[in-house]
Amino acid sequence: MNRYISIGQASKMLGVSIATLRRWDKEGKLLSERTPAGHRRYLASDVATFNPLGLNSPVLTRPTIAYARVSSHDQKDDLNRQIKVLEMYCASNGWSFEVISDLGSGMNYKKKGLCELLERIIDDKVGRLVLTHKDRLLRFGAELVFSVCEAKNVEVVIINQGDDRSFEEELASDVLEIVTVFSARMYGARSHKNKKLIEGVEKAVEDAENA
Repeated sequence: MNRYISIGQASKMLGVSIATLRRWDKEGKLLSERTPAGHRRYLASDVATFNPLGLNSPVLTRPTIAYARVSSHDQKDDLNRQIKVLEMYCASNGWSFEVISDLGSGMNYKKKGLCELLERIIDDKVGRLVLTHKDRLLRFGAELVFSVCEAKNVEVVIINQGDDRSFEEELASDVLEIVTVFSARMYGARSHKNKKLIEGVEKAVEDAENA
């Protein structure tokens, strides 16, 4: 184990974000060495034996919470896939965990599961938060929640740090979600005008993607 590994490899071994590793390095908890190019390198043996919470820390009793979300009822299959990925990931790391799921817009800050999650984080009842992607938490404002997690010593693990979608696809998705929310407020979620407007936007997005 007397070999050096990259910060990305250390992140996967410990199940924490790269930002967390940088913070631990700055705090002197898990030190790295630098390559001539300035990249962090960790001794594999240090990473393998590292206990970030301390042997007697009460944080060890806090559960891991895995959070899954989709925007609409027709995405329930995707929700089930998210939950399975989260369960397999947590189980493979030997974590005691619980899954909280939501069905609602990523711009809705009052979803039942999200409110429960935030309340438990604030009450020091969460030790680790696991997501498949960052935007599963919130479309906008996830960084604010991550700041609360850091203040409460909650580790945030994002399984897929990147995103398979292109910038254009991500932007189109954001625009569609914004239009959906505001048109529902203007016309009512079930109104004919709202449905026609959303159908028009969806068609425009589909045409743009196929162009």
